[in-house]
Amino acid sequence: MTSPRTSAPSLLFHLYRGITAAVTPFAYRKVAGKLANHGVSPARQRERLGYASQPRPTPQTPDGHPAPLIWFHGASVGESLAALSLIDKLSPRLPGAEFLLTSGTASSAEMMAKRMPGHCRHQFAPLDATAPVRRFLRHWQPDAALFVESELWPVTLDAAKRSGVRLALVNARLSARSIARWKSKPATAAFVMQHFDVLLSQNPQMGQSLTDLGAPADRVHPSGNLKAGSAPLPVDQTVLASVQAELGARPVWIASSTHRGEEETVIAAHKALLAETPNLCLLLAPRHPERADEIAALIEEADLSVARRSAGDALTPDTQVYLADTLGEVGTWYALSPIVFLGGSLAPIGGHNPFEVAQAGAAVITGPGYSNFAETYPPLIDAGGAVEVSDAPTLAGAVQHWLTDDTALNTARTAARGVVEAQAAALDGVVDLLISQLALAPTPRDN
Repeated sequence: MTSPRTSAPSLLFHLYRGITAAVTPFAYRKVAGKLANHGVSPARQRERLGYASQPRPTPQTPDGHPAPLIWFHGASVGESLAALSLIDKLSPRLPGAEFLLTSGTASSAEMMAKRMPGHCRHQFAPLDATAPVRRFLRHWQPDAALFVESELWPVTLDAAKRSGVRLALVNARLSARSIARWKSKPATAAFVMQHFDVLLSQNPQMGQSLTDLGAPADRVHPSGNLKAGSAPLPVDQTVLASVQAELGARPVWIASSTHRGEEETVIAAHKALLAETPNLCLLLAPRHPERADEIAALIEEADLSVARRSAGDALTPDTQVYLADTLGEVGTWYALSPIVFLGGSLAPIGGHNPFEVAQAGAAVITGPGYSNFAETYPPLIDAGGAVEVSDAPTLAGAVQHWLTDDTALNTARTAARGVVEAQAAALDGVVDLLISQLALAPTPRDN
């Protein structure tokens, strides 16, 4: 398949490419320092300069025909999970295919090491500059590259296209600010968008935005949110059993992925709930655990008792708030309670992933600010699997309703899981489209 041609590079693109080449040493020093602070080895830090730390595989079908090497790139953990969900659906359709995943953060690399299948490998993405990208492409020689959500790196896209790599933007989601910024540079936006052979948007509105930025309309396809097909979060059964034993018969609800400005509302709601259910426990898992001191102070100011997981504090019968200030355990917390408030939705953040909650068998409470999942929350709310709240009284009311009405709670849990399963099933059509548009099906060798 011949890839569609793109428009001529803009003057701004040439300027950007020159600047990124000049600042590469300084940018590398900064990103390598961040990786080093997380214990990443010097050899793996150099992946940001395009130096591979693993050999390129030679993918083959079971009968010996060449199979594709498919490259996925996402910024961090959320995008990497979306990539894994799509890989899970592509793999059975492409026997022998190998997958390369790149991202920019140590947390995503740690998650990938635990969750990616054997036919995948992870590298840190090359900096968006000519020399690192050239090294990367020369070594890996991918057949196709799929960029997840908002990863629009002009030098990388242009170099990959010139190397004959077929390109897709999947799970596309640009913020209003990002769209406005690209619209202010229409020639460059069109140049970038036209590199993609296919663009899959999370919803029709985002698809229209991509077209407005210069993407050819016949290449843009609303596809739903790929995160609907993600595997359930891992649960540490030992930790789960231990916390359940400490709680005993006490009821518990979860506030997860909260941000600054939201904990006050959550704490106020919990204090109101305690008046009705004195033995109720709140497990509070902030999005950024490094804010734990600040959050613990808010809890204490509200005259509530707190135990911190990072400090090894015991969860006693007197603990009113258990502050889960750790990383990588949210799947275990979702298994602990069927009532979960998802943060990033009372503050102007855009909301967080409701699929993980529903997959764990819980019902969802959200604030109104769920723009990052605009295609998911409305049907979830309409089906009764989620409820929208706006402040401490409505949050307390939603939790109290589900605490005291088992029938309503079980109905909500079933509805939430049903919506997610329906959206996941719809992704089968996405796989067909990608295989067709990116020419991923293996081609037998000529005899």
